[in-house]
Amino acid sequence: MERSAGFSAPGEPAILQPARLVRRRSMAPHHRRRRWLAALLLIALAVAAILVVAGGGGTVRAPSVASPAPEGFFDRIRELAGSAAGSLAAREAAVESAAINRTLAYTPYVRIAGSQHREIALTFDDGPGPYTPQILATLKRHDVPATFFEVGVLERYFYRSTSAILAAGDAIGDHTEGHAAMSRLSVAGQRRQLLSDALAVQRRGARFPRLFRPPYGMWNRTTLALLRRYRMLMVLWTVDTGDYRRPGVKAIVRTALSGARPGAIILLHDAGGNRSQTVKALPRIIAGLRRRGYRLVTVPRLLLDNPAPRVQNIAAVIGTGG
Repeated sequence: MERSAGFSAPGEPAILQPARLVRRRSMAPHHRRRRWLAALLLIALAVAAILVVAGGGGTVRAPSVASPAPEGFFDRIRELAGSAAGSLAAREAAVESAAINRTLAYTPYVRIAGSQHREIALTFDDGPGPYTPQILATLKRHDVPATFFEVGVLERYFYRSTSAILAAGDAIGDHTEGHAAMSRLSVAGQRRQLLSDALAVQRRGARFPRLFRPPYGMWNRTTLALLRRYRMLMVLWTVDTGDYRRPGVKAIVRTALSGARPGAIILLHDAGGNRSQTVKALPRIIAGLRRRGYRLVTVPRLLLDNPAPRVQNIAAVIGTGG
């Protein structure tokens, strides 16, 4: 967020306790087409089975009377393609959430994931806001998933974008209720900032956020203690594009691409100021990363495919960006 911009936190809300279950809708798979591909595959297999049974002597013949599909077959297809407990989306969300749990077992924060695959995560801070729909439209057009760290107070005005983020299967993380510098707050103040934001996104259909990014990169031991209590992982960044300073489209693209490497987490902003340069830079960043052979994924998927190193060098990002 631009340093001149500020948010005022509302009064203390009712304390929200996170669910013990670790699944969340915002961790849903970023490629919804997988569900439909799976559904089409199941249909194709069923049709093939019918034809084989109907055939004889090596010749495939259509049956004289169409055989009905197995009872509940299409119900199962709909279940797999949906978002309920038995769906492919829910199953993938569960394994991604498990990847977060495995990461938390040895580090409370990540700045970069592993290098097992050529994957990178694009992340956007400070939204939702007026430019978020344009960011989402670009991501959809290029079939790119992303992770959004949202500010709770803005949900009052731009909640439709949060609904769109969830519908796209992108990930949502906690960025506090009022973009607060956490290390300057008391225990109670930090707890309010975390849980008020979590409640705000849950009201829009998200599950309790498993990811947290500290505004301005400011946090302390109290922050880590609260994150441990609520089973949240602090996600920092490998590359800060500095787009909040509005350095120009070319500068934003150059910074993003120059810092690209397997497992990288790239910091951008979709709100908190004029983000027109970020909107223009995003297609070029996507194209540049793909030319270099990178696959773009959400942070949960990045951690699932590329377990983070145990040693995270975070000194350079404390008190910067975010």
